[in-house]
Amino acid sequence: MITTHALLLVVIFLAVFTQSLAGFGVALVAMALLPDLIGIQRATPLVALVGLTLEFFLLLRYREALNINAIWRVALASIIGIPLGIWVLKSVSDRLVLLGLGVVIAGYALYALLDLHLPSLEKSAWAYGFGLVAGILGGAYNTSGPPVIIYGNCRRWLPAEFKSNLQGFFMLNSILVVIGHVINQTLTPVVWEDFLWVLPAVGLGIITGISLDRYLDPLRFRKVVLWLLVAMGLRLIF
Repeated sequence: MITTHALLLVVIFLAVFTQSLAGFGVALVAMALLPDLIGIQRATPLVALVGLTLEFFLLLRYREALNINAIWRVALASIIGIPLGIWVLKSVSDRLVLLGLGVVIAGYALYALLDLHLPSLEKSAWAYGFGLVAGILGGAYNTSGPPVIIYGNCRRWLPAEFKSNLQGFFMLNSILVVIGHVINQTLTPVVWEDFLWVLPAVGLGIITGISLDRYLDPLRFRKVVLWLLVAMGLRLIF
C-alpha cells in the first residue's frame, strides 16, 4: 500500500516539474490534489513553503528580464488580500473552501484554454484590483497566479518578461503568505515535517523540468496540464 508520504513526494514532484517546464502550475496542481490527501488546512501552508522555495530558484534563472516597476503595485495590493484569504481558510467550512478552490482552478484552466483576447489596460492603477484578488486567493489557496496572469496579458507583457515578472511576484507573494501563516500559527510541526520530507521532490522537479525544457514542447505540455486542471477543479466542485 502506498503511504501518504510517498504520495506527497509524487504530487509535489509533479507540481514543481510543471512550473519548472511550463512557467506556472505549482500551486494549481498541488492544491488540486493535496486536499484529498492531507486536508486543506495542512495543504495550504505546505504549498506556500514549497512555492517559496521553487520561486527563489526560478527567479535566479529568469532575473535578467524582471521588471520590478511592472509588479510592485500588484504585490503591494496583495498585502491587503493575503490576511483576508488566510481568514477565509481558518473561518469558513472546508467544504466551502474546497468549492471555491475548484472554481478557481477550473475557471482559470478554461480561461487559458479558450485563449481569449483580453482588452489592453493602459492604466497601471488596475494593478491594485488584480493584486487584491491575487492576495485573497494566495492566502486562502496559494493560487495567486490567475489574476496576475490575466493582468499581465492585459498589459501585453513580452514572453520573457512575462515569465520573469510572474516568478518575481510569486516569490514576493509567497514570502507574505508564509509570514501570514506564521502569524496565524498555521505552520504547525506537522506542516514543517511534510516540507522537509518533500524537499528532495522539489529539487528533482526543478532539475527535471529545466533539463527537459529544450526537448518537450512547453505549449503542448501546457495544454495537457490545463485539461487535467479542468477535470481536477470540477472534481473539487462536485
